[in-house]
Amino acid sequence: METLFFLIISFVAIISAILVVTCKNPINSALSLIMTFFCLATYYVMLDAPFMAAVQVMVYAGAIMVLMVFTIMLLNIRVDASKKHSHKIVFSSIIGFFTFVNLAYVLFKSRVAVPTGPYSADMIKQVGHTELIGKEMFTNFLLPFEITSILLLVAIVGAVILAKKKI
Repeated sequence: METLFFLIISFVAIISAILVVTCKNPINSALSLIMTFFCLATYYVMLDAPFMAAVQVMVYAGAIMVLMVFTIMLLNIRVDASKKHSHKIVFSSIIGFFTFVNLAYVLFKSRVAVPTGPYSADMIKQVGHTELIGKEMFTNFLLPFEITSILLLVAIVGAVILAKKKI
């Protein structure tokens, strides 16, 4: 039953990821990306990581995508669907084919890695996902966490400045 559920979620994730790239309307592309994020959250639930699933839904599918949709609407991006560039389609098809061949090679020639690190499965179940993630994020990874927040702030300010007609 789990395998069937995984295959269904994988099919939906692949179709929505393809729609992210192929949609001509940026809003439809963003909505497809939200669906891909929900599929990723479902994977986290299947891997017994409910905290990561909740963070995935709240942060990415919620806050980040609202920010992206707001920026798309603020910048008023228009798409000219009448222009077709066949050379772009051929070039992207070639890149897609080689990416698929590379992925197939990696999938068939690789082995499952042995889990390493200071935390065992028993320790994670005893202490909890949330506490361990919080300790790591605010001790060992505090600088990257703060740099990411500054980059998001700069992106928001840049989008507002670009959207203004007169400064």
